Formats: sequence, C-alpha cells, structure tokens
Amino acid sequence: MPSPLKTRLQADLNVARKARDKFRTLVLSTILADLKYREIDDKREADDDAVVQVISRAIKQRKDAAEQMRAGGREELAANEEAQLGVLAAYLPEGMTEADVRALVREAMAGGATQVGAVMAVLMPKIRGRFDGKEANRVAREELGS
Repeated sequence: MPSPLKTRLQADLNVARKARDKFRTLVLSTILADLKYREIDDKREADDDAVVQVISRAIKQRKDAAEQMRAGGREELAANEEAQLGVLAAYLPEGMTEADVRALVREAMAGGATQVGAVMAVLMPKIRGRFDGKEANRVAREELGS
C-alpha cells in the first residue's frame, strides 16, 4: 500500500496536469521520479519517512542552487529554484523550533548520549524533514559544550 504522502503527491500531480499548470507538473513529476529511484534502490515501496527524506533532499538541492544562481548574478533562475522549493515545502511535516530541538537534545543526553554523533543518531529520526540537520548539529554542540 503506498504511503499517504506519496498518494497525495500523485493526486496533486494529476490535478496540476488537468489544470495545465506546467510549473507544478514539472516540480511534482520530478519529485515523484526521484522517489521512484529511491524505491528501486531500496527494493521496496517508500513509506512516509522515505518520501519526506526525498523531499527534504530536493529542497536542500534547490536552496543550494538558488544560492549559486544568486552568486552568479542570475536572479531570475534563483527565484525559479525558490518557487520550486516553496511547492515542495508544502509536503513536509510541520517544522520544529530551535527550542523543540534543544529539548530533544537534552532528552538524548539524559538517555546517555555524551557525544555529538550519539546525540545526532537519536535526534535525526525525530527531526528529519522538520528541522535542518546542520542547525541541529550546531544546537547539539552548544548543548554538549563542545
């Protein structure tokens, strides 16, 4: 049985196609293709967690691309990347605040995690797609005092 998030992506793609919305059709078909590659690599149908991972990676790629486009003086291409990012962000679970992540880091530390790697191993499954991994690493380092 397909994940509810994947089903939603496919339904939204069909709506975009019927509405002849080329931009949304491109973005959604691209993300579904990325998801299909992930399913082939994993040799199983994607669950919601895998779908969130694929979307998060695509958002990160678009953020990086937009930064590079801006650095190169291509504002219109950067705006396009950010517009794609906006479409994809709607499919992620509700974000977390830094305070929420700090609480999870403290919880992991109370559970015996004393190093950044151990804290991140506990933390990432809980925040994936809801908070940036680099920022979470920074928070973990601050809380651990390293």
